[in-house]
Amino acid sequence: MDAKAIERIIENQRKFFRSGAAIPVSFRIEMLKKLRSAIQKYEKEIADALEADLGKSEFESYMCETGMALSEINHFIKNTKKYAAKHRVRTPIAQFAASSFKKAIPYGNVLIMSPWNYPFMLTIEPLTNAIAAGNTAVVKPSAYSPATSALIEKIITECFPPEYVAVVTGGRKENSCLLEQKFDMIFFTGGQSVGKEVLRHAAETLTPAVLELGGKSPCIVDDSAKLRLAAKRIVFGKFLNCGQTCVAPDYILCHSSIKNQLISEIRIQIEKQYGGNPLSNPNYGRIVNQKHFDRLCGLIDKSKVVHGGTYNKEALQIAPTVMDNVTWEDAVMQEEIFGPILPVLTFDNFDELQPLLADKPKPLALYLFSENKGHINEVTERFSYGGGCINDTIIHLATSDLAFGGVGESGMGCYHGKDGFDAFSHTKSIVDKKTWMDLPMRYQPVNKLYNRLVHVFMR
Repeated sequence: MDAKAIERIIENQRKFFRSGAAIPVSFRIEMLKKLRSAIQKYEKEIADALEADLGKSEFESYMCETGMALSEINHFIKNTKKYAAKHRVRTPIAQFAASSFKKAIPYGNVLIMSPWNYPFMLTIEPLTNAIAAGNTAVVKPSAYSPATSALIEKIITECFPPEYVAVVTGGRKENSCLLEQKFDMIFFTGGQSVGKEVLRHAAETLTPAVLELGGKSPCIVDDSAKLRLAAKRIVFGKFLNCGQTCVAPDYILCHSSIKNQLISEIRIQIEKQYGGNPLSNPNYGRIVNQKHFDRLCGLIDKSKVVHGGTYNKEALQIAPTVMDNVTWEDAVMQEEIFGPILPVLTFDNFDELQPLLADKPKPLALYLFSENKGHINEVTERFSYGGGCINDTIIHLATSDLAFGGVGESGMGCYHGKDGFDAFSHTKSIVDKKTWMDLPMRYQPVNKLYNRLVHVFMR
């Protein structure tokens, strides 16, 4: 799509928004119901597209993409009216007679840029938030997941007129063109390098932005953890979608006394969940493209592999791989892995972890496996990270009642449920002053009695 076509879409959306057509809550809910019906209609095609792009099984496609998108839509069909209503707050007696309230209004025309690793869910969920908040939207899915992007375009075109919600497909040229335009808000999910470019362009026009990035999310396992269960849940979270999950455990940081037992349990769990030959398992996916496949292969130090390490170049598959005796200087620890490679590092004293991790970029997620309440409290109170789980992995992003977002290098802003509604809204603070009386004491010349009363009632 060329620049003029993109500019035309944005201008038409501005006109549509200014007409007020997207504002009524009844309209928003009607649009969400249309989107839900279309997703249900194309459920099989969605699974086929995800299989074509990432080798996802039908079960994984529904569990991690279609089902989560439908859950978010259902949440907003039920709650949008409540979220959009004005909310009264206390009015100081010094402002008598008046009432005060907060009212969320949509930003206007928003841009949603989504990634390739969960291409359906990470497009539809923020779009759901934007629609519920009353915005128009331009959606830009990833060029790395072409089958899913094409289906997203088909679904959205079938549901909505382009002056309300439009899809722009393509690659870097289209991305650059979109970022040159003026939007009222930008929502981006992807890597840190592109996130910096998005924020740089947003800053030029003082456009608010939500950035959902990534990072090296640690998985801490102390010596009180239930290792068999920990291994089961770590393997599930790490190798889901072949490790191509922004909140996957990037590496294990475990107490040295339980390292060998934990690795043994992880190896058992990999075989239980993926079989003796994961590369022949039809429910095990693949790496998105050759570029990322080659990058991941370059991170594997064969001398440190204790499980897996095999791959299929033609199928772009890498088996679930565990590396032991890893140091902070190894290549695998210099970047976010975003693939099925699990390095294991150790610590001897839990107290050393907070200062150790405080010196590193803040991760999108952190996971702790522990039965020690002191350790749990320390991690939740003192460590800085976007979100996470105690004694599990990744499931914190599967509920509309928990905000999902990063901090520092892993992102800014959050969404899901009410937090998503707020992310795509500006909340006005309004005082409604009554006209049936007007106290004269606040006007010049200053009344000393009123001045004292103000000091009393505003304390």
